[in-house]
Amino acid sequence: MIQVHLQKLNEFAVIPKRGSASAAGYDLTAAFAEEEMTLRPGESRLVGTGLAVAIPEGYFGGVFARSGLSLREGLRPANCVGVIDADYRGELRVPLRNDSTETRVVKRGERIAQLVILPFLAVDFEEAPLDETERGSGGFGSTGKGGGTLEQAQL
Repeated sequence: MIQVHLQKLNEFAVIPKRGSASAAGYDLTAAFAEEEMTLRPGESRLVGTGLAVAIPEGYFGGVFARSGLSLREGLRPANCVGVIDADYRGELRVPLRNDSTETRVVKRGERIAQLVILPFLAVDFEEAPLDETERGSGGFGSTGKGGGTLEQAQL
């Protein structure tokens, strides 16, 4: 287990918790001064968590949707998956989007997303000719149903 230091930035901040011992995600909670925030259909708004974190080098924080919130309420991170770099020290804020056809209310203290700490590999990109493969550039955007190229998909 790795240790991630955090700082509460306001009195409404809640330390992230997992729903079970085997859960990968730690719930992020809305921590704004107002009691609630309204999101109209199709609207995206930044929702503060009142937390700043120090993610260890070699890791990043992935911010993912809470499946129940997205399924039942149509609320999800607007950027689909957020990335928190190890050197970021500002407030964790979730750009929450209302994909439903109804106005939604987010209450202070409500769980809005989940944070997963993940390792990553640093790479050096080097420009060079690429080796040939059987697939080549075919199948971009394909689900395995008919294949095709990007150019064919645009026809």
